[in-house]
Amino acid sequence: MFYGRQAELDKLNDMWASERFEFAVIYGRRRVGKTALIREFVKGIQEPERSAGSNVGKTALIREFVKGKKAFFFTGTESTANDNLVSLSRVIGGDQNAPLYRDFNSALTELFNLAEHERLVFIIDEFPYLANAHRGISSELQILIDHRRESSKLMLILCGSSMSFMEQQVLGHQSPLYGRRSAQLKILPFTFFGAQAFLKGFSSYEQVELYGMTGGIPEYLNRINNNKSVAENISALFLDTSGVLFEEPANLLKQELREPSTYNAIIEAIAHGASKLNEISTKTGLESNKCAKYLTQLITLGLIRKEYPHGNNVRKRSIYRLEDQMFRFWYRFVFPNISALAAGLGSVVYKSEVEPNLNAYLGLVFEDICKQWIYEYAKKGKLPFFAKELGRWWGTNTKTHAQEEIDIMATHGSSALFAECKWSNLKVGEDIYSNLVNRSLLLNYSDVHLYIFAKRGFTNNLLKLESKNSYLRLFSLQKMLAELNND
Repeated sequence: MFYGRQAELDKLNDMWASERFEFAVIYGRRRVGKTALIREFVKGIQEPERSAGSNVGKTALIREFVKGKKAFFFTGTESTANDNLVSLSRVIGGDQNAPLYRDFNSALTELFNLAEHERLVFIIDEFPYLANAHRGISSELQILIDHRRESSKLMLILCGSSMSFMEQQVLGHQSPLYGRRSAQLKILPFTFFGAQAFLKGFSSYEQVELYGMTGGIPEYLNRINNNKSVAENISALFLDTSGVLFEEPANLLKQELREPSTYNAIIEAIAHGASKLNEISTKTGLESNKCAKYLTQLITLGLIRKEYPHGNNVRKRSIYRLEDQMFRFWYRFVFPNISALAAGLGSVVYKSEVEPNLNAYLGLVFEDICKQWIYEYAKKGKLPFFAKELGRWWGTNTKTHAQEEIDIMATHGSSALFAECKWSNLKVGEDIYSNLVNRSLLLNYSDVHLYIFAKRGFTNNLLKLESKNSYLRLFSLQKMLAELNND
């Protein structure tokens, strides 16, 4: 079942309705749902009538007629240019025995010719594979677009999973296709609130746990069995050698990178708490400058992010965090226990490693959910001010010389929102409030608002403080969800 992506669907449908040449670039990490989005856009596929003797292609998607949309859906493969040309010829011809075009330019020209008379969609999925097989494809498309766009009714969609390739070789200044696109859609994982549609039947606490191990990736969310417990799902997906996610990060790295073992070491170091460049370098045994280059590549792939203290871009204070929650979960619980899991000790690993450490692991997950919630709350116009900037803050307390952190900080002018996020089965008390007050005083803002987010709720004393102070807001997970559901 297809969930979400309404804004992206609306954009594609608006482009289709224009009846003029349109060119969309769709990209995002593997498994994030790019192809599913395109298929939803061309939903209701009905193959055209064929003669009795025709042999419909099994290796390539054939011409598709969809709710008045005629779509040619071609998927590039990691093969030779000729193999890709054969597949494209079959897509255009609608038959395994379709005549072979002499070259890609002839095939592309045929599509532009067809689009002179009727509205067509031409989709190239996994465009980086095709571009690697036939390096002239971007230039050939560019020439056709420049010469035929005024008379063409073609809607061209290029889709790819290689983030660096799509951003540099399709969208970048050096690309022949630069400046030709009508729209670019970077498909991101679902937020927690978008992922909830996949997790019906689980409690809100369980939904956080499941989101924390899938990272909002639709492919992984679809693998969750709603008839099983969270523990059973974790065991089946991650801790069983036959589980679909048992080797997922390792396989993805092998597809994208030349030195997966080095990247393995870097990601594992971050997953276990190393956040500064020197810490990661020390744990991995890499020189700092080499480590930085590997980190840059992981940032490009969307697997990690580089953070600076809110309002401060001083390079030496930057830290690295895993952006992809599934990778973080895998490197925290699966990778260090591979030998035990291979020996069939999945239940032991769950009981000794996962279960007692799950709440601590979910702390950063809950932080991300709280940030997402603040954005959703802002959309409803419920924040005390327009949160122009949002991030984390860390620095040195000039009085105590201790290192201090603020989980979430949003600012605009002289206004600031400081937030603390606690994922614990214990109710949050006045000590957390006092710490947040003291940390907020380290920064100079005149209009201060304090938010505290908690898994279970708050002590009576802290609730009384909230009732007396308008600047203090307390949100349990249940209240967070209720606030978003109430207009």
